[in-house]
Amino acid sequence: MSYTRIFECKSENDTKNLAVRFADIAKKGDVFALYGTLGVGKSFFSRHFIQHLTDVLDVPSPTFTLVQCYEAVNFEIFHYDMYRLKSPDEAYELGIEESFFNGVNLVEWPEKIQSLLPRNIWKITIDIKDNIRIFNIEVSDNEKQARLESI
Repeated sequence: MSYTRIFECKSENDTKNLAVRFADIAKKGDVFALYGTLGVGKSFFSRHFIQHLTDVLDVPSPTFTLVQCYEAVNFEIFHYDMYRLKSPDEAYELGIEESFFNGVNLVEWPEKIQSLLPRNIWKITIDIKDNIRIFNIEVSDNEKQARLESI
């Protein structure tokens, strides 16, 4: 079973607000897989998600470090950028398996580690059409569907 919902963001503020709404429903063990081309807004979304749940103001893209970790009240947040990986196996060195169970994960360029992703993820595909960011959200269980419907 799969459930899909689409959100249209006409401004950066709309995207920020959407990220905050997702942060509000995040739970330990969630993996938010962010698909989309370069510059589509994956890091922008992640930054506002993280800022909403932490007191961190400077949230850089983990392009070069590959992962950044942040302490939230109820869990740790792991922000991954897999763009530079040459092989999915390199993700093991980042401790990705443990983070999938013990934290909330924001994974940019998840297609680089597709074989390692849990089956029950938040699949977020971002496209831009006529200067509008289109967020296509897909989940595969009833519990996530209920949380998605609450947004």
